[in-house]
Order: sequence, then C-alpha cells, then structure tokens
Amino acid sequence: MQCSWKAVLLLALASIAIQYTAIRTFTAKSFHSCPIPSPVNCSLSQDADAADRLCDESPTFAYNLSRKTHVLILATTRSGSSFVGQLFNQHFDVFYLFEPLYHVQYTLIPKLTQSKSTTDRRVMLGASRDLLRSLYDCDLYFLENYIKPQPINHTTDRLFRRGASKALCSPPVCEPLGADLHLEEGDCVKKCGTLNLTLATESCREHGHVAIKTVRVPEVSDLRALVEDPRLNLKVIQLVRDPRGILASRSETFRDTYRLWRIWDGTGRKPYNLDITQLTTVCEDFWNSVSTGLNRPPWLKGKYMLVRYEDLARNPMKKTEEIYDFLGIPMDSNVERWIQNNTRGDRSSSKHKYGTVRNSAATAEKWRFRLSYEIVAFTQRACQQVLAQLGYRAAGSEEELKNLSISLVEERDFLPFS
Repeated sequence: MQCSWKAVLLLALASIAIQYTAIRTFTAKSFHSCPIPSPVNCSLSQDADAADRLCDESPTFAYNLSRKTHVLILATTRSGSSFVGQLFNQHFDVFYLFEPLYHVQYTLIPKLTQSKSTTDRRVMLGASRDLLRSLYDCDLYFLENYIKPQPINHTTDRLFRRGASKALCSPPVCEPLGADLHLEEGDCVKKCGTLNLTLATESCREHGHVAIKTVRVPEVSDLRALVEDPRLNLKVIQLVRDPRGILASRSETFRDTYRLWRIWDGTGRKPYNLDITQLTTVCEDFWNSVSTGLNRPPWLKGKYMLVRYEDLARNPMKKTEEIYDFLGIPMDSNVERWIQNNTRGDRSSSKHKYGTVRNSAATAEKWRFRLSYEIVAFTQRACQQVLAQLGYRAAGSEEELKNLSISLVEERDFLPFS
C-alpha cells in the first residue's frame, strides 16, 4: 500500500507539472509572440518567418498584417467634414466611403435626431461599430442589412451619396461612357447605374487603405472597441469647428430644422420654445470627446489626431501634410492638385450645400457676418468651456465680431498623440 501511495503521489505531481507546462506554453504563444495589437507585431523579429509562424499559430487574435491603415474622420454636421473627406477621396490608394452609417441610423432609428434616449444611442452605436468593422475589412455585403429596399444580387441604387466616393465611380466598379474617367457626384449615378457591391468589395481590397467619414458617432470613446481591435489599424482624425460657425452653417443649410434660430436672428427676439440642445449637444460632445483625446489614454496612443477646421482652412496644404504624416501614408499628387483647385474659389464656386469648392479661409470666417451678436453672445455663454478648450476667443462686442483684423482663433498646436 505504501508503494502504491507513493506512485499515486508521483503521478499527481507529474500531472500538475504537465498541465503547468502546457498553460505556460499556451499563454506564451497566445500573448507573447505578438504582445501588442499592431500591424507591425510580427515584423520586428530578426527571424521574420518564425515570427509569422508564431502569429499564425496563435488561437487568440487575427492581426492586421497587411499594413493597411484604417482612417475614421470623426466629425459633426457642418464642421467641414465633406472637405476633409475629399483629402482622402482623392488619394489613389485610399478607398473612401461617405457616411455609410446613414443607413444604420435610418433603418434602426429613423427619428434619431429627435430622440434623446440612451437606449437608442446604444443600439445605434453597437450596430455602427459592427458595420465599420466589416467595412474596414472590405466586407461591403454587410451594408445590405441596412439598405432598403434590400439589394438584389448584390446590386443597389440606394447607397447614400454613392457619387461622393471616387472609388465607387471608377473602374472596375463603374465603366463610364467616353474617355473621361472623372465623374462629378451628380453624374456618377446617371452614368454608372446601379452599384454592384461585389465589384465594390473587390475595389476596396485592391486599395492600400480605407477611409470613412461619419457625423453619426458622438465621441471618440464610443470607438474604443474598434481602436483596440487587433484586426484593425484604426486611426481617428477628430475634426472640430468653432460652434458659432457650426450654428451659422446649420441655420442656413437646414432652414426648417433651425427655423427658430433664424427667427431670433432676423427679429432680435429669442423664441420661448427655442431648442437650445441643437447647440449645446454639439458643445457637450466636443468637450467630452476632445477631453478624452487630450488626456492621452494608453488605448489612443498613436491613434488620435485633433484637427481644427479653421487651421485646415487657413493653411490646407500644410495641415494635410501633417495629417498624412500622422497616418504614415505618403501624400499623393492628386491630393495636392485637388487642394490647389478647391481652396481658392469665389462665392459662386460652391453651389451644393455639401460642396467643397470654395475660398476655404473666407468660409471659415463667414459666420461672423451671418449671426447677430445676440446669438453669438448666447453661444459663447452656453459653450464657454469648449471654446476655451479648443482655443476659440469670445467676441466682446458687435464691432469686435465684425472686425476680421481681430482673430477669434488662438494659435494652438494640437500635436498628435504618438
């Protein structure tokens, strides 16, 4: 019995040792062969083949080894996001999508703009993150869950602003008639016909990078799950604009929605039922999101850049170069040419409310002549925190507001979090 007892004890100890070794081996392979979720995880080893094998064997993560950069332009309506989107849309190696989350919003929550429900927001954000993840993986079929009516044989004529994406209006997605391969947004749908999502998916995969613009994600913290996803190499460009400029632009563009603001501006009398959340929500989202970015949490390291529209409008070439440098993508001559042709327009240049041809520096200041001083003063009080945070000065009088020799934008250098 004594010999048998010793044998059992030895077997137990051997079993424990084997299990411990197996656990150490598993965790070493799973977490130490590629310790940091990054597209360069497995390319820094001296033995590249061995490193690749270890990464392939890891059951925990599928890393983005393609070196493809995924760009998200995080903005709000009338902040210059269409302009910024074009800085990526014109790049020959960037597959650009304009507001694909439009379909999520108008399928799940058609009246989201009037809804203040946190449940609605969670539903929208959850679905949005799933769609963004799929689109960055060039799975455009996932869009079919939200396009109404449902695409037939992976073809649809209902993709929102399809013409705003150069890749969706060019070969192989579209073979336009004639020799001119450059189509304006309005001509794209007419000449290209229905969108074949299979061809669009192939085009996406052929491009080196994917960029998406959205005004339907309130804060950068809402993107944390995507930023930390090791399958992606996501970098966020947060675009902000002076809330006074945003309010002036929205009042002119969305005349019905902002009718009461226009009444106040025209009569000098503030309506009793004015919805001030149309202004304060912008300022609160800016404050929360920018505070997160400027606090530099570890999960945003190398992933976040804050851009003021006014800085981009004043010096578009220099700022665009800084953006591409942050992304680690070589700037394309097509982008340079587009900037030269689209930032020196006159007043008649921008005929469409989402147009991008304009005198960019003058456009950034135009709000100073659109809003009454009473509305400007009200905005400055309501958004005092975020104005100071972003370096926007308050106008102390009507004369100061209209005097363009007095800058209301402080010199600030918001360096990318690297």
